[in-house]
Amino acid sequence: MTSLCWNLAALLLFLNASLLPISHLLTQAASTLPPVTRPRILFLTDVDSDDSYDEYDENDNSTPKALPSVKTSLSHGKLQLCQYNPCLENQEPCAQLSGKTGCLCPGVSGADMPPHAPIINMLRPVTYGEDSGKVEVQWCAPSSVVSEYRVVLQGSEGEPLEFQATRRSGLVGFLAAGDRVCVEAVNAAGHSTPSDFSCRRYNPPNSSDHQLLWGIVGGGVTLLLLLIITTVILKKYQLCQNAKGDSTDGLGKPSYSTERNL
Repeated sequence: MTSLCWNLAALLLFLNASLLPISHLLTQAASTLPPVTRPRILFLTDVDSDDSYDEYDENDNSTPKALPSVKTSLSHGKLQLCQYNPCLENQEPCAQLSGKTGCLCPGVSGADMPPHAPIINMLRPVTYGEDSGKVEVQWCAPSSVVSEYRVVLQGSEGEPLEFQATRRSGLVGFLAAGDRVCVEAVNAAGHSTPSDFSCRRYNPPNSSDHQLLWGIVGGGVTLLLLLIITTVILKKYQLCQNAKGDSTDGLGKPSYSTERNL
């Protein structure tokens, strides 16, 4: 029993001796670690100020104070696009609308670059008034700075027709079916390059009213011819019947007698 107690005491002394260096190493490592710091949150104090950040102090452990939020134009409402239609003519430029209302204009290329090509909407023949027989060309403005527009008739020896930058339509003379019409945008840097969107061939539409009129006229003529033919056939048939009746009456009924003359 006594030997067992001595063995336990020796084991405890051995464990204490072996754990002492480990605890010393842990204490030394903890003393050499750098102090724990936390990142500082920087707040924007003023948009127009040159000093965008506060001075950073590593030893300042105070709780940062929330500053008033920065006010911008977005806090008063959502920005909207300007009420500007590039296909309508004689309207106020989008830049002026933006200056008055603060709305947003679509991006445009500068005046130092040739403009993009316009888009032709339609080639509409004029059927009434003083301009009857001419063709109206309608187009939409490109996203570029434009000083004027030109309407070019390909294959024609005449000069291009010029229109102001606020125009979105123009009249050209007589066009035959298949003639190609192009619209060019022009500024100080040059003119736009023709494309499938800025050029179109003229295909005169067939008027539905004319087709209906010709259908009515054709149907009436056909009905009239059928009536005439039917009347002629009935007349001839009646004449044939009358002729047969007259021939039968002229022959009369023959009489037969059984008595002989003595």
